[in-house]
Amino acid sequence: MMQVGSIFIPVTSIKEATKWYEKNLGVKKIDGWEDGAGFYFPNSSTQLALVQVEAPQPTEFIIKGKKKNVYFNFVVEDINSVFDHLHSNGVITTDIEDYGGMKGFEFFDLDNNIFSVVSESIDSPFHIENVKKIQKMNKKRH
Repeated sequence: MMQVGSIFIPVTSIKEATKWYEKNLGVKKIDGWEDGAGFYFPNSSTQLALVQVEAPQPTEFIIKGKKKNVYFNFVVEDINSVFDHLHSNGVITTDIEDYGGMKGFEFFDLDNNIFSVVSESIDSPFHIENVKKIQKMNKKRH
């Protein structure tokens, strides 16, 4: 019925952010408009939009105290190659952490927006293949 169509990211320079996102995330431009630009990921139906803002805005929210969480994450199969790619391009990242069933790290764009990259192990209930199995079972029930 529904699926995520696009994610929107606030940036202070569409021109610079476009170059940065194409180089570091591998997105391809679809089209632009007065205050933004839309992109697609080569291997995903989810789109990404960069929206021009006057000042940087948070891409995370406060859970409790000083603990924060990003609004969304990027799922990858080979987290080490993504980590190496970002590092080779000079992108600031945190270290890869192993959470038992999931590995992840965070990185920052030109506006200091923070994003999470995760890789689920095959036995994680959140791994895409396991989610597909759940979806398939639920379709049969309805």
